[in-house]
Amino acid sequence: MRTLIKQATIVTMREEEPFVGDILIEGDTLAGIGSAIDEPADEVIRGEGMAAMPGLINAHQHTPMSLLRGFSDDLRLMEWLKTKMLPAEARMTPEDIYIGAKLGMAEMIKSGTTAFADMYIHMNEIALAVQETGMRASLARGLVFVEDDGGRRMKEALDLIERWTGKAEGRITTMLGPHSPYLCPPEPLAEVIALAEARNIPIHIHLAETVEEVVRIRERYNRTPTEYLVDTGMFDRAHVLLAHGVHLNMKDVRLLRGMRGGVAHNPVSNLKLGCGIAPVCALTGQGVTVGLGTDGAGSAASVDMFEQIKAASWLQKLDCGDPTKLPARQALRMATVESARLLNLDDRVGTLEIGKKADLILIDLRKPHLQPVHQVESLLAYSATGADVDTVIVNGKVLMRQRRLLTIDEEELLREAQKRAKRIVEGL
Repeated sequence: MRTLIKQATIVTMREEEPFVGDILIEGDTLAGIGSAIDEPADEVIRGEGMAAMPGLINAHQHTPMSLLRGFSDDLRLMEWLKTKMLPAEARMTPEDIYIGAKLGMAEMIKSGTTAFADMYIHMNEIALAVQETGMRASLARGLVFVEDDGGRRMKEALDLIERWTGKAEGRITTMLGPHSPYLCPPEPLAEVIALAEARNIPIHIHLAETVEEVVRIRERYNRTPTEYLVDTGMFDRAHVLLAHGVHLNMKDVRLLRGMRGGVAHNPVSNLKLGCGIAPVCALTGQGVTVGLGTDGAGSAASVDMFEQIKAASWLQKLDCGDPTKLPARQALRMATVESARLLNLDDRVGTLEIGKKADLILIDLRKPHLQPVHQVESLLAYSATGADVDTVIVNGKVLMRQRRLLTIDEEELLREAQKRAKRIVEGL
């Protein structure tokens, strides 16, 4: 299958400036990018008035929480978690997880996300939804070690890795998911790290999302959460995706210098829960990779990555009192190139270049809020929304065309999600 996109404004997220040209897709791979490509194709997509860019990559998600959107807003994180999220999640069946994940994926596709990192429970159901929808994902079974479960969670984590790594035409990769420093004591965390090192599997873990976490780890171990992880040897032995990283002091930031992986910044969720502003400029100043994530829709309300791009840039400008901080291009790179690095997929996706996987989106610029076009990267970072995405392609397959989902029955999904969500939250 050969697909040719003609005369789009191409934003490669490499060094070159955006230009008008053609993109040739052969199978699942980008086979040509240039000002004009005269090659036969099975399908030609007209790109005039469109911007073509790499698909957005959501570096931290809990997809089934789409079913819990909007029923527990305006609470502090720990109250939100204990009184709303955990009781609701305890009611969720594997079938609920599958439908919630699929709803989250429908929202992601419709807003231009082509790949994501997920940490949750019942991961087989989430993997099945990934396989069916055509998205790309890095999946981790969340691991909590505060009570003895007879090794059940670790068994499920290993089952996910063995069953799904490399499946769905190579679109599924896996990670180990110890939840956080405060839910993972040293001994079991050391076992996870040893396993990650032995099998060359990345780690996905929450870090320093709240002040309460910092206080708890200080009381328990007389360290910051970052120092706690450093002392386990995690950063010496594994590629690590750190979710949040809000409450890091400068010593913490310096300790992360040189790590494989980096930090997934979740600005909207952190704002909505009142958690704080992650020190993105300090982290990047030390050479730490910072990508973007949404967190789950239960906290963030939306998984539109264009919201995260805006929020990330504007927060750093405000926090530093400097409008030059985190400019448009860097914010877009966080949602593409840098997030790809966090997922350990930057050799496959994150930029538009020949030989990489054909994961890209077309954004319709022919709208009042996207005209005139002076600097297309500024428009994409500061003016575009997920609703402006016209076409989504993953692994060379069109998942959405002219805003119509092709791998999901959207009407049936919405009916099923509404029914299940109502049952899950009733009385909570």
